[in-house]
Order: sequence, then C-alpha cells, then structure tokens
Amino acid sequence: MKKVLLTGLFLFAATVFANAAGTYHFIKEIPLGGNTGWDYLSVDATAHRLYVSRGTKVVVVDLTTDTVAGEITNLAGVHGVAVAPELGRGLVTCGKENKAAIFDLKTLQIISKVDTGAGPDSMLYDAGRQEFYTFNGHGESATVIDAKSGKVVTTIPLGGRPEFAECDAAAGLVFDNLEDQNAVAVIDAKTHAIIHRWPIAPGEAASGIALDEKNHRLFLGCDNQMMAMLDSASGKVLATVPIGDGVDANAFDPGTQLAFASCGDGTVTIAHEDGDTLTVVQTLKTEKSARTMAIDPMTHKIYLASAKFEAPAPGQKRGKIIPGTFKILVYGMDK
Repeated sequence: MKKVLLTGLFLFAATVFANAAGTYHFIKEIPLGGNTGWDYLSVDATAHRLYVSRGTKVVVVDLTTDTVAGEITNLAGVHGVAVAPELGRGLVTCGKENKAAIFDLKTLQIISKVDTGAGPDSMLYDAGRQEFYTFNGHGESATVIDAKSGKVVTTIPLGGRPEFAECDAAAGLVFDNLEDQNAVAVIDAKTHAIIHRWPIAPGEAASGIALDEKNHRLFLGCDNQMMAMLDSASGKVLATVPIGDGVDANAFDPGTQLAFASCGDGTVTIAHEDGDTLTVVQTLKTEKSARTMAIDPMTHKIYLASAKFEAPAPGQKRGKIIPGTFKILVYGMDK
C-alpha cells in the first residue's frame, strides 16, 4: 500500500510540474533548402545565432528573425561550431580536412586553419582557459587549441572513440563520451590529463551529453534507449529514464531544470531534474531524422534539423535527401 501511495504521489508531482512549467509544442520551421547532409547545431544565445553544419559550409541563422544571416564557406566535412564570444571568434571542425577552422564572429571569414587529429568531430570552448577542443573520432584523441593565437597547445590520447563533450569551466573539467568504451573521460583542463574514466552502466554507447553546472549533473543520451544522469563530481550514475531510438544530442536548460534527449525516431524525451531524481514529463513528437538538437537557454526554445529522404537503394540504410526539404524545426513552451 505504501509503495502504491508513494508511486501515485510521485506521478502527481511530475504532472503538477509539467502543467506549471508548460509543455513543448511546435512553433515553426525555418526552411534552409539544399541537398547536403548535416551534423551539429550550435546556439550562441548572446548573439542570438544558430550555427547549422551543411557539409562544405556552416549556415548562420539569426534567431531574432529566423532568417539566414550568412555562411562560413571553404570547408570540407563540417561537423560543428564552438564560439568564444569574448574573443570574437569561433571554431569549425572540418572532418575531411583533419583541421579546425578559426573564424571571425562578425564577418564570418576564416582567420586560419589548424591541424588536428584525424577526423575532428565534436568540439567545445573552455572559457576558463580560453581554449578550443576538437574531439577526433578517427584519431581517438582531443586537440587543444589556444583560442587567441590559434596554435595547438597539446593533443590528448583518449583511448576510445569520442563523441559529444561538455566543459565545466568553474570546476576546471572537460567531459567527453567515449562511445565505444561505455565510459566518460574526465580531463583536467589545466594539465590536459585524463583523471577519470567513469563507466556509464546501465547506459551503453552514449553520444549526446549535457551539463547542469550548478548542480553537478551530467545527462547522457545512450544508444540502448535511455538517458542517464551522472554526478559530475563523483561519476556515480544517479538515475536513468527511457528515451526513443537513435539518440544523438542532449541538452539542459538551467532555467527550467529540464533535460532533453533528441532521437532519430522522431521524439524528444524531456525530463525534469530534482536532486538525484530524473522524471520524464513529456515525450515530444518531432519528425523522423530530427536527431540533432540545440537549445537557447534564454528563450527555452529547442531547434532540431530535419529533411525528407528518397527511398533507400538496396543495401543502404537511408536514401538521398530530397532537394529543398532541409529545415530547422522550432519548438517552445506554452506560456
């Protein structure tokens, strides 16, 4: 009887929270066209910009008007963007070039290209030390770049295939998912040494990662259809919740204490963090292939990339993008 009562109260509390905070719903789509693929989405909340990777370029969307503000071109195998607002520059990972491109945030012109490890993919900016990181999938390494000079500081062997990463500048730590190791690598930002490798069981093959810096929580999107919440000080897995299939990205909104996991099956799982507890408050229906996501913590809107595809040829998982169908889906909360 006590167990039933407690379960009922727990579900009631989750419902009350969802009603109080509002639920996410579709707002609009931003058509971007073209027939090339995409990877990371990155929001610069201060500048009200969304950076969208498109193979050989980055499309920059003005989030005040939801229109294209410009492009960063002369790139190959673009994966994603990290920005250093106080320095007026950003970084693009160029996987096919084994380079990172440093660009000017105002003009969007490339300042320089820097050699990295093989297959740079994920990236981040450590504002505490003013350093960019590229996480190199083929090289199983991280390249650290001085954001001011554009010079390589060091290369860190990771001992596994890196995926999304996060930085806790206040704690002086960088966290990176080692997808094939079922682990999170913890890097000391000062020494650039790996100080921990935390197992994520029962989670497996995590790709996305998000950070609640204030409450020391990490949120991992795991391939076995769960989102795991870890203590970012100890590495302990505190809670898990079920999510959809084909997870890619995670996000966290400190203003609402909501954690998000976007999945290729056309769902975003939204869960509320409360201490050591993680509770699903909404399963948002999006579109098939909308697995890459970014959040604007100022407006609480989330952005997902999506497109329509032709029927796949024999032996292929997915067909070609139907030209003109690529778009950004925008979702927000009820008032």
